[in-house]
Amino acid sequence: MRLLFMLLLLAASANAAEPPLPAIRQIVVSAHPLASEAGLAMLRQGGSAADAAVAVQAVLSVVEPQASGLGGGALALYWDAATRQLTHLDGIASAPASLPVARLMEGTAGPATVARSGRAVAVPGAVTILGALHAAEGKLPWARLLEPAIRAASDGFPVPPYLHQAVRARSTELARVPALRAMLFDAEGHLLPVGTLIRNPAQAEALRHLAEAGPQALQRGPIADAILAAIAAHPVPGWITATDLAGYAPRRREPVCVEIFARRICSAAPPASGGISVLQQVMMLEAAGIARRAPESVDAAHLLLEASRLAGADRRRWIGDPDQVSVPTDGLIDRAYLADRAARIDPTRAMAETPAGEPPRRHGALPPESVPIAEAATSHIAIRDAAGNALAMTTTNNLNFGAEILATGFVLNNGMTNFATNPGTAEAPAQNRMQPGKRPATTMAPTIVFGADGTPEIILGAGGGARIIDAVATALVEMLAWNRSAATAAARPRIGAQVNPSAAEVEAGTGAEALLPALRALGHTVQAATMNTGLQIIQRDGDAWIGVADPHRDGAARGD
Repeated sequence: MRLLFMLLLLAASANAAEPPLPAIRQIVVSAHPLASEAGLAMLRQGGSAADAAVAVQAVLSVVEPQASGLGGGALALYWDAATRQLTHLDGIASAPASLPVARLMEGTAGPATVARSGRAVAVPGAVTILGALHAAEGKLPWARLLEPAIRAASDGFPVPPYLHQAVRARSTELARVPALRAMLFDAEGHLLPVGTLIRNPAQAEALRHLAEAGPQALQRGPIADAILAAIAAHPVPGWITATDLAGYAPRRREPVCVEIFARRICSAAPPASGGISVLQQVMMLEAAGIARRAPESVDAAHLLLEASRLAGADRRRWIGDPDQVSVPTDGLIDRAYLADRAARIDPTRAMAETPAGEPPRRHGALPPESVPIAEAATSHIAIRDAAGNALAMTTTNNLNFGAEILATGFVLNNGMTNFATNPGTAEAPAQNRMQPGKRPATTMAPTIVFGADGTPEIILGAGGGARIIDAVATALVEMLAWNRSAATAAARPRIGAQVNPSAAEVEAGTGAEALLPALRALGHTVQAATMNTGLQIIQRDGDAWIGVADPHRDGAARGD
């Protein structure tokens, strides 16, 4: 079995474009080489991790439009080395204030229609969170940070493999979107092959205006007008108003932190469900003795799946926007509570059911469960600068290509689909039900691990919908419980049960299907699935920092 699993690791990493990168001073890891190079260029000019984040996100908006961009939302953790303070900013795309009481799906042709419509667009927050980071921590002029993205949009860039894959998966639908058809398809409507140079002059113009006007450019002025016009022009128009755009502001929240494997681990707080779920999984796995299991064993896989199912049940029941509902955050990461949850795991048999728990300090009604969308969108950025500042930022358009609506060349999110599909009843409302001005729960989980000296040791996060949680949790187990490298953690075949607790998954196409008979013999309902989550990891190794971009995508690490 040990030889089998090592073969699986080799298969998963066979498509890795670049080896892990060691750096001494500063390092950037993102989902595209041009984005990582843009971030490093800012660091070389004396910029901070915040400056680099602005440059990286702007380039990703151009070269990875399916996953994130100017029209999406984001969550960030920022470590200020000078003050030794960790700041958590919430830029999740939010429901408009004028949202009617009627449910999202009413008056449409069905869920598939509304998910890619004006009604699915939430008020974007990615640029505002970048503006807040730059205002607090930036050293370089805002306009300079956007220069690499402007060049990429105007001069062009080669179609990368993962973008090509994402377009191919929805080529019929995307070819009907005029702006995407003009950029990604030839005159006959055929998808452009990998390596073809493509340009986005409309986004180049938007980026120039953003450089001149500053981060408020998406909140008022010509770009804001274009966003509203694009939403209103859709056959299923949305509810966002000029007041919504102008009034959006990132929220500063307390990160969620716990002690696990002799480290302090911090992640995103609600309305993010991803951070709490990651911490719950790793705490339960520590209690269940995952460190004593061979990493390549079926026993380890069994524990990973059971912890995923338990954490997923809690996430779906208890997480919502803490500004509008009561979320038992402290109770969900209470050590005694999680020890009790871990004790439910039978090492010889899968649980028949994994209901949500009853955490201490809970409040409010019990909502119905809803299964999240699992499409592998979203992106992650990890940065460490020469001064020791660190950033973990996860950024998203929600589903791949969001609402499939573009405004001045960039994709608008479809974040409204992150609300619960079942709002519950007046007596038992869903925590994550849709409400005016509310921020939906999200599985994003930017995470920083602090070493014994109290400074960052690991900076990580992932893209990939609900599968983000399993990817980040398993990577932490790899590095902290099993003392394996970041490269091994990123290349490991994926396994998890966050998408559907009654149908666990192992990654197809890696040879991981060989685990299925043994897992089924333990009682798991498990299947092979495409699980192309994108981990980005920076890990301290002595005096060096090792950057690893997930081989599942087009990522790259760049550093000095």
